[in-house]
Amino acid sequence: MVSFSNYNHQHAAQISVEPIHAEGCQDRLSQHPSSDKGVLDDGGEVDLDLGNYERFLDVTLTRDNNITTGKIYQSVLEKERRGNYLGKTVQVVPHITDAIKNWIESVAAIPVDGKEGPADVCVIELGGTVGDIESMPFIEALRQLSFSVGQDNFCLIHVSLIPVLGVVGEQKTKPTQHSVRELRALGLTPHLLACRSAQPLLANTKEKLSQFCHVPIANILNIHDVPNIWHIPLLLRSQNAHHSILQQLNLLSIAAPSDLQAWTKMAETYDNITNSVRIAMVGKYVGLTDSYLSVVKALLHACIACSLKPSIDWIAASDLEDDSANLTPEAHAAAWETLRNAECVLVPGGFGDRGVKGMILAAKYARENNVPYLGICLGMQISVIEFARSVLGLERANSSEFDTESPDNVVIFMPEGSRTHMGSTMRLGSRKTIFQTHDCLSSKLYCNPKYVDERHRHRYEVNPEVIGALEEAGLKFVGKDETGKRMEILELPGHPYYVGSQFHPEFKSRPGRPSPMFLGLILAATKQLEAYLNTHQNGS
Repeated sequence: MVSFSNYNHQHAAQISVEPIHAEGCQDRLSQHPSSDKGVLDDGGEVDLDLGNYERFLDVTLTRDNNITTGKIYQSVLEKERRGNYLGKTVQVVPHITDAIKNWIESVAAIPVDGKEGPADVCVIELGGTVGDIESMPFIEALRQLSFSVGQDNFCLIHVSLIPVLGVVGEQKTKPTQHSVRELRALGLTPHLLACRSAQPLLANTKEKLSQFCHVPIANILNIHDVPNIWHIPLLLRSQNAHHSILQQLNLLSIAAPSDLQAWTKMAETYDNITNSVRIAMVGKYVGLTDSYLSVVKALLHACIACSLKPSIDWIAASDLEDDSANLTPEAHAAAWETLRNAECVLVPGGFGDRGVKGMILAAKYARENNVPYLGICLGMQISVIEFARSVLGLERANSSEFDTESPDNVVIFMPEGSRTHMGSTMRLGSRKTIFQTHDCLSSKLYCNPKYVDERHRHRYEVNPEVIGALEEAGLKFVGKDETGKRMEILELPGHPYYVGSQFHPEFKSRPGRPSPMFLGLILAATKQLEAYLNTHQNGS
């Protein structure tokens, strides 16, 4: 199944390949460009879309599930250098298109849902706008693929926006008509249309789309705005989207009946939640909130588990600083008022020194005022710097990322890192964190395992030479890597919830199965943590 998005996507020539079994449910959920980088178990860095697929399908993808123009051209060039083409001139057709097809076919055979054997259905998503020059080799590759596998083994879903002109209020079908015509001219005819709109499509709109796009009315799916995103699979099921897809692929006889009872309950429960929890998100990219989309989703999962809605107050870290350039007194006062009114504080990951002073102030405020705090990656390093300055008295305590001349760098560059190359030089992917004691909040929230596997993305880490002094002063490192030299989780005993993790727990959070780190933050913010742990430890 191929879904072409026809609007607002940043990566025009990117294919995401997700093999799933026939009873799976897939839908295109995110169309927003973002600087957020997701990390997969194998260390692959991908964009928002694959994170959405992992969350909604509850699968574990790999770097090979994400195909980009650069990856394809690199593989073709490597083959040419090895002499695989025997001196032939390398061309877009057939060499680039063959590489795309071969990549899809090889990845489609690798299961990602924990079941053995190849999947029954491979979901291919080609982002971009039909007609873009960047997409052409991919569209041609998919045209060839549809021909080689046969029409009964290929279902094409075209995703398109149905805009409404404010003056007349009419649902306009012309953009979709044009994109479908362009797509058919390129050799691909959609079997289904997935139409995004603010309001449900009118009957005459569907009739017009069917007539001019050569798609049966029953195969015109409408994904209109809904109260929350979990209604989308329910909306598709109500329109028999699964039936149309399975019928096109001749899988009706073997597909298991859809069971969305738990999903329905989750969607309806969220609609009926009235209470909320105020969360201060102190970061440097708050102007583009999608930069923290994975964190926001993890907070959402945790809040729903506590029957709450997240009320996130975005605070630009630099607004908390007294000496920040171009900052008005009013903005400074507003930032601090927002922080003081929050029930918990979260400092997410990031790179560079902008806003670091503000993050340190936020960590200090949370520590001294017993406000639940969660620091992720940079946020954990910030809490170490703040503790070293305020408790150990090391006024110049810092990270070598921000101050290479400081005599008291409590955060240092990783020994195996590279200072000359930015790509693939970080500590990436799933790594073990071994608990040093089970008598800590983190271990209890994870149900007291010996270790956990979480995903990492960082170049700097806590300096092992200062661990003794920090722990003697009261900051405890309850989770370390297998060598015992890398600090993975810190806690402050006696504090309601002051936790930092070097890894990114948000990447493994799922609807109905929130990340323990985020769940602990929300429970502590609403003063439910102790009761939860007592119940949990008793196995209830």
